[in-house]
Amino acid sequence: MNLSQKLWAANTDWAQRVLAHPFVRGLADGSLPVESFRRYVAQDAYFLEAFARAYAYCLAQSTTRTDLQAFAGLIAGVIDELKLHAAYAERWQVDLANVTPAPATRAYTEFLIELARMGGVGLTTAAMTPCMRLYAFLGQELAKGPVAPTYAEWVRTYAAPEFGALADTLEGLLDWHAGDTPAVQAAYRRAMELEYGFFDANL
Repeated sequence: MNLSQKLWAANTDWAQRVLAHPFVRGLADGSLPVESFRRYVAQDAYFLEAFARAYAYCLAQSTTRTDLQAFAGLIAGVIDELKLHAAYAERWQVDLANVTPAPATRAYTEFLIELARMGGVGLTTAAMTPCMRLYAFLGQELAKGPVAPTYAEWVRTYAAPEFGALADTLEGLLDWHAGDTPAVQAAYRRAMELEYGFFDANL
C-alpha cells in the first residue's frame, strides 16, 4: 500500500462522516435547500481560488518537467471547476465577485496557503489531496444510487472519470514528494476535518 492509500485508509472515518452529512445526502435526493447550495457555491468558489494558488506554490517549487506539467494540469482542473461554479452562479443568482469567506472557509484556505508558503511540496500535497479524493469518492458513491435532478450536475461532475484522474494525479505527486511522517499524517487528517466543517457550515 502506497502513502496516499494508507492516508486515505486511515481517514475513511471522516470520509464516511462527510458522505452521511445532511448537506451531501441533500445533494443526492434534492432536499438540500437552494439557499444552502447558493451559499456553498459562493464559499466554494472562494476556496477554489485559494486551492489554485496553493497548486501554484507547488508548481513554483517544482524541479522536474513532469511536476510542472502535473501541477499545470491540476490548476487547469480548478479553472474548469470555477467555470462550473460560474454557471451555477448565473443559474442560482449568486454573486461571486463579493464573497466574504465564512469562518470555516477562512480556516481551510489559511491552512492551505500557510502550508503552501512554508511546508514544501510534500506537505502541501498532503493537505490538498483530501479535497480531491473526497470529492471523487462522494461523487462516485452518490452516483451509485438515485440522484434527484436538482443537483445532478454536481454529482456527475465529481463522479466523472476525468475528475477521478485529477485526484489520481495529485495522489501520485503526494506519493513521490511526501514521506510517511507525523506532519504529513496530521496535515492530511486536518484537511479531512476541515472538509467536514466546510459542508457543515453551508447547510
